[in-house]
Amino acid sequence: MSSLLALLSKDLLLEWRERARSLSVLLFAVVTLLLFSFALGPDVETLREATPGVLVLALLLSSTLALNESFRLEREDRALEGLVMRPVSLTALFYAKASANALLLTFLGPVVVALAVVFYSLEIDVATMTRLVGLWCLGAAGLAAPGTLYAAMTSRLKSQDVALPLLLFPLVVPVLLASVKAMGLVLTGDAMNQLRSWLTLLLAFDIIYWSVCGLLFRFAVEEGE
Repeated sequence: MSSLLALLSKDLLLEWRERARSLSVLLFAVVTLLLFSFALGPDVETLREATPGVLVLALLLSSTLALNESFRLEREDRALEGLVMRPVSLTALFYAKASANALLLTFLGPVVVALAVVFYSLEIDVATMTRLVGLWCLGAAGLAAPGTLYAAMTSRLKSQDVALPLLLFPLVVPVLLASVKAMGLVLTGDAMNQLRSWLTLLLAFDIIYWSVCGLLFRFAVEEGE
């Protein structure tokens, strides 16, 4: 745990020093919302129905931008090899990296959801907005764990920008579907009480990804080194 906290503090400090990365990820998500708001037109009902899908799409696209950069510094000057040779658990390294990526995506949630309320003319109360932010955070967690694993695997490739989405997108389809359906039920109403089922599915895949990817990370790093 001490190694994990130390590595997480290091990653968060680097994020703070290189705030341009966080701002670029946020700008990418905002531009995605803005472009789809123009594409869908002025119809309020259409905008409301499309909001869950656009929010999850903004999360997915911005996550690939964040994940592509998560191992860049570790690959410079062979810093990752230095971490592997030190008495630091690779499991702690994975969970520190995944937690940092999840926090970065989570911090985008309130901003992006608030902008979606404005861009898509949503008339919602604070409780509904809080639920949307919570679902965004669960979706971010479901993307961060497998995304961190694949970012480590593809960080040595010159075509990482292409390889990472190709590997990540098919794996996280259950998280994306559950997030879209849950957000849709929060916005349009849950007459048949389906929200609990989709929320359970989302939580289940979050737990599976964070458990399995933590076990596989050691093999991905050791094979690469």
